[in-house]
Amino acid sequence: MTSQEIRNQFIQFFKDKNHKFVRSAGVVPFEDPTLLFTNAGMNQFKGIFLETEAVDHPRAVNSQKCIRVSGKHNDLEEVGRDTYHHTFFEMLGNWSFGDYYKEDAIKWAWELFTEVWKIPKNKLYATVYKDDDEAFELWGKLTDIPKDQILRFGDKDNFWEMGETGPCGPCSEIHVDIGGDPSIHGSHPELGVNTDNPRFMELWNLVFIQYFRGDDGELSELPSKHVDTGAGLERIVAFLQDKTSNYDTDLFTPILDEISALSNTKYDPGEAGMAHRVIADHVRMLTFSISDGALPSNDGRGYVLRRILRRAARYGRNLGLPNAFIYKLVPVVVQIMGGAYPELHERVAYIQKVIKSEEDSFSQTLGRGLQIFEQLVKEHKSTSKTEIQGPDVFKLYDTYGFPVDLTSLMAEEEGLTVDIEGFESRMADQRAKAREATQFKSKVSKNSEWHFLNPGQHSEFHGFTHTRMDTHITQYMEADKKVLVLLSQTPFYAESGGQVGDTGRIFNADMELNVLDTRKDGDSILHECQLTSGKLSDQPVIAEIDAKRRERIVRNHSATHLLNAALRNILGDHVKQAGSLVDESHLRFDFNHFEKMTPEEITRAEQMVNAEVRKNISANIRGMSFDEARTEGALAFFGEKYGDEVRTVKFGDYSHELCGGAHVLATGDIGFFRIESESAIASGVRRIEAVTGNVAEENARKERTALSHLRHLLTSDIEDIAAKTQNLLDEKKALEKQVKLLSFDQASSVLNQILENAQIINGVKVLSEVVEVPDTEALKDLGSELLKQMKSGLGVLGTAIEGSPYVVCVVSDDVIAQHKLKAGDIVRELGKQLGGGGGGKPQMATAGGKDAGALGDVVSGVYAMIGERLG
Repeated sequence: MTSQEIRNQFIQFFKDKNHKFVRSAGVVPFEDPTLLFTNAGMNQFKGIFLETEAVDHPRAVNSQKCIRVSGKHNDLEEVGRDTYHHTFFEMLGNWSFGDYYKEDAIKWAWELFTEVWKIPKNKLYATVYKDDDEAFELWGKLTDIPKDQILRFGDKDNFWEMGETGPCGPCSEIHVDIGGDPSIHGSHPELGVNTDNPRFMELWNLVFIQYFRGDDGELSELPSKHVDTGAGLERIVAFLQDKTSNYDTDLFTPILDEISALSNTKYDPGEAGMAHRVIADHVRMLTFSISDGALPSNDGRGYVLRRILRRAARYGRNLGLPNAFIYKLVPVVVQIMGGAYPELHERVAYIQKVIKSEEDSFSQTLGRGLQIFEQLVKEHKSTSKTEIQGPDVFKLYDTYGFPVDLTSLMAEEEGLTVDIEGFESRMADQRAKAREATQFKSKVSKNSEWHFLNPGQHSEFHGFTHTRMDTHITQYMEADKKVLVLLSQTPFYAESGGQVGDTGRIFNADMELNVLDTRKDGDSILHECQLTSGKLSDQPVIAEIDAKRRERIVRNHSATHLLNAALRNILGDHVKQAGSLVDESHLRFDFNHFEKMTPEEITRAEQMVNAEVRKNISANIRGMSFDEARTEGALAFFGEKYGDEVRTVKFGDYSHELCGGAHVLATGDIGFFRIESESAIASGVRRIEAVTGNVAEENARKERTALSHLRHLLTSDIEDIAAKTQNLLDEKKALEKQVKLLSFDQASSVLNQILENAQIINGVKVLSEVVEVPDTEALKDLGSELLKQMKSGLGVLGTAIEGSPYVVCVVSDDVIAQHKLKAGDIVRELGKQLGGGGGGKPQMATAGGKDAGALGDVVSGVYAMIGERLG
């Protein structure tokens, strides 16, 4: 069977048992700040386990895209060394949310493995938690697994916890014996199951979530028990395809073949093939993470991508691939995986562009960095040192972009080690870049802190049709001098998808709450309020949003959709939304693009949006299935979590997006659209800030007033203002140059006079004087002239500019060589004496300070300082 058939069989097996297929969440969990990457199938169901989200399907099945490269789950160092660890992998899983439990989970796992996939029963081992007698007995009762192949293990191997507190429970794993010495049983304490022996390979983990661990560490039974299972697709495919390595399966062999073709180096399944395996693994991780919205950068998940890409590039050099090549492998990955994840096909060109840009950037610094590294290796081997010190590792990281694990890898190849502790001390607050939080915590406090007034259903949203409605406060909580309120029904939109939350008021005859913000926590719509009068009760209330503010927000939101369409028309389909903010004053739209937009492109985007505004196109807002929406061409965005049923917003044939936010009834309501700025915010990510309606009009009025004033000052028509202003700037620059030349000529003539004051100290001509110059550039120019006239010697010139003291020091090459006097060392001392600091090259350096009153004494004291240094 192919990997595609195996994946489909798993999903169909559980669909036939009334499980709902749930699409894989993205590998970049934008809405979950506790994770850098999605690292398990259960991540997207976290809200269900924490009981902050309602269950709309008690049984689920999927294949989840996962990345494990940092924190607790870090497989990076093992990738390529063995045959089964990966940075990116797929987790097949089935879930029960308060529905079936251990019996069905065990029975169905055995059925799929032994009856559908025909795995020999005598090759399988089942592990259970040491105290889980129920699971132990079920394995013996429901299956015909050999009884001595049901093994008990402790907390480390067979008890799963979400975090320090929260849902947890025992688990039961299924391992397979891939073959070896028949005298070694899976129960062998050193060579059996759950040891480092790769012969007994874990295929499937069945987690039984039946407890809740409280703050005191004690376990209590959960009212609803869940099942959460995870089976690594790559390992299962390898076993079913009768391969001893994951890399020998159809998930990897086309990639390895392409690497061999590019490098003209045949793949070796042994140790010599490590470079091929690392590159094949890493390009999968890069392809999926970039497709789902991550970008290489210097922090967070972006730094992880940069590390992975540079690690792959370094292994490419081992195969004779010094130039960009990783991007060429992306179409092969898409060819293998695109059937299961069709979004890859839409983003091939974009993914390649991101990777190639990053490869080219690294190549610019790699050569020099390798020279520095080779020099370090040479020095260490000549002195028999075996460890590269932290400061050197940090320099390679900070200056040449070498991630520490890349330096460690190269050091290991040379028989050296790396001072990791020393490196981390140099990183200080720069580190923590590839750290992943592994604990789940709910944003809502425990139920015990809620005060219930009208217990029951809450957070029914009516904000698309109502701005004011009668409702009840179901419960409230006091926190940080504010009141968090849940309503049975609400017109308040909770912050989501870039649109800010509504504000307004909740009131009745006896009390009033000022709503400061509205946000979501799971399925709950939290109203963050300030009590302005009275006290809360179970009586009916009126919930009323600030309708004028909402109008301004929706104008900006709909304008964002029109802007996105304009950018895709002008710049290309590679443009993808990478973030947005829509509030009452402006809109901010982040998008993927690798160049600064030209003024002409910005103008065209503005014109295209305003053309659609003038057409007054009605908004067509509909609900439909996700698949139907994508078939119709609706755009979906990075970081958004879509259910099976989605909401689409369409403006004619111009714009069609999946969106859960509030919008204008027709584009004419936007009034007027105006781009205020376009800038870069990260590698490959641009940002546009824009305004609409009355804010755009007001900004235009301010600009017109300023322009009118400028016209009056320059006595010019609008068409000539730019040219006239440029002429003025050119004239100013020319006059400044003349003044500078005059000042320099005067100062040079002064040099001829003050050179007579030079002293000979131990054979070195030394001059130190206070001069008058207009700026620090003139001071440095004068220093250069002094060195020319002295030919051999040391000079110090000091001056005061706008009340601050500055000095320049120049030293001829012969004095540097013979007497070890360096300008940088001298100005550092002078800078301290002036209450500041300085530095520079051995031939010329400058310093500045705060104490202008000390300038004369400091400059005159140079002779004594040099005399001391020369003995």
